[in-house]
Amino acid sequence: MAARRGPDDAGTAARILDVAEGLVQVRGFNGFSYADIAAELQITKAALHYHFATKADLGEALIARYAARFAEALSAAGSAGAAASARLAAYADVYLRVLSDRKMCLCGMLAAEYQTLPRPMQDAVIGFFDQNESWLEQVLELGREDGTLEFAGSARDTARMIVASLEGAMLVARPYGDIARFQAASANLLAGLAPSGGQAGPAGPLLAASQPA
Repeated sequence: MAARRGPDDAGTAARILDVAEGLVQVRGFNGFSYADIAAELQITKAALHYHFATKADLGEALIARYAARFAEALSAAGSAGAAASARLAAYADVYLRVLSDRKMCLCGMLAAEYQTLPRPMQDAVIGFFDQNESWLEQVLELGREDGTLEFAGSARDTARMIVASLEGAMLVARPYGDIARFQAASANLLAGLAPSGGQAGPAGPLLAASQPA
C-alpha cells in the first residue's frame, strides 16, 4: 500500500527541490548529500527519503521541474508575436538572470558530470538541451523569414552553437565572478546574428540591454 501523505507533503517536497537545485547550481550533483539538504531544512534524512527514495529520484525530479520552468520562459519569450531577434535576446536573458544570482544552469552543471549520472538523469539532461535547440531552431528559421536574423548554414547547427556559446560563457564568467564577461559574449553572439548592415530590427532595445553596464 502506498504511503499516505499529509497536507504539507507537497510543500516539503518543493522546499527539498529548491535547496537541492541551489546546491547543484553551485556545487554540482556530486557535491552534496542528503545530509546537506536535511541540515538546511532542519529535517531528518528519513523525511528526505520519504519524498525522494534515492538521490537519483531527486535528480530526475530536479531536471523535470527545471525543464518545465525553462519551457515556460521560452513560451513567454515567444509571446505577443515578438520578432525572432527579440525572442533570441530574451532567451539569452534567461541565462543572464541565472548567472546574476551567482548560479549556473542546472543542466549545464549536470552535463559536466554526465558520465557519473544515472542513465535516467543522463537522458533527461539530453532532453533538456534537445528542447532548447528545437525551440531555437524554430526561432532562427522565423528570423530568416522576417529578416531580423542572418546566419550561414542550417538553423539546427546555429541553434546548437547558441546553446554551447551561452553555456560556455556562463562557465568562463564564473571563476572571475564577472557578469560583464557573459554580457559581452552574449551581446557579441546576438550581434553576429543581426542582418548585414547592423540593423537589429525589433530586438534593438533588448540587444542594448545585454551590453555590459
